[in-house]
Amino acid sequence: MRVEVTIDKTKPPPSGAIEALTIELSKRVNRQFPDAVIQVRYASANGLSVLRGRKTDRDLIEEIRQETWESADEWFSTE
Repeated sequence: MRVEVTIDKTKPPPSGAIEALTIELSKRVNRQFPDAVIQVRYASANGLSVLRGRKTDRDLIEEIRQETWESADEWFSTE
């Protein structure tokens, strides 16, 4: 399975956030889907794509992505 998260390039996050999000999201998603490959990149809009996954997989990954983003204070530091 391949998971791609896109972030709106007109509203970039702080420096290092893309890399940190990729690492944290990979940890969390790989607990449920060990074969998943995670990519976070800039695009023209925010989005989530799940390739070679079921609808229920996408829904679960969306929940994981949301929880990861909401808990950024715990895993991301700008220092």
